Amino acid sequence: MTSTSDLIAEACPRIAAIGPRFYFTEETVAVGKEHGLDGFRFYFLGRGGVLGDVEPAVVLSAFGYFNPALVERMWTSAQSRSGLTPRDAGRLYMGACQDHGRRNLSGVDGLVEFCASAEAVNDAADRSGLALYAGIAAEPLAEDLPARAMQLAAVLREFRGSAHLLAVLATPGIDPLTAHSIKRPEFWTFFGHDEKDLRPGTDADRAALARAEALTDTLVTPAYDVLDEAGRRHLLDGLAAIEKALPERVAPPT
Repeated sequence: MTSTSDLIAEACPRIAAIGPRFYFTEETVAVGKEHGLDGFRFYFLGRGGVLGDVEPAVVLSAFGYFNPALVERMWTSAQSRSGLTPRDAGRLYMGACQDHGRRNLSGVDGLVEFCASAEAVNDAADRSGLALYAGIAAEPLAEDLPARAMQLAAVLREFRGSAHLLAVLATPGIDPLTAHSIKRPEFWTFFGHDEKDLRPGTDADRAALARAEALTDTLVTPAYDVLDEAGRRHLLDGLAAIEKALPERVAPPT
């Protein structure tokens, strides 16, 4: 039988890779351009739009890792250029996510079972303290399976991502910027930081980050624990099939 820890170890990295696949595709960027937004601004207003009409500091608290000045500039300029409310932009972004599934997952077998498992995890997840996840999880799920599967992957990506930010903040010896520089140094400047400020991390930093990763797994375990053996297999098989069917992730703008 697949243990919950083994399930999380296999499923969560795949979800983390699948969930953002639609962010900077040609089709998603085109939706933003229809409303006067480049891909970067559509990312901020669309992904953060589920939070509602909030101040940039609220978006920063939910996203984590970004340079505050970048968040403020992108969030405010995206609204002024597009004329969209954050909630409307969030719905457009979710529509782009769903359409990415429709374009790429219509021929994937096992989506009924995958969606049932992913929904069970999502329904069981405690949303307390996880603002970005709570926002995206509140959006209605698409009726058609390809769109629904892609949407659930994006939602569950935000589940562990939000839990991980919380875990980093709760773990002594590590902070979000150091964690980010260790895990994703290639995205350091994308997140608005100066290359000269990149933090390579010490052995102590890496040990603390490992503790934060373990705490993250602890936080998401109750949600994944609701799946029986068949449900666990359906989730893993579905992720493997979806991963194979999707095109490679488009790199964010630099």
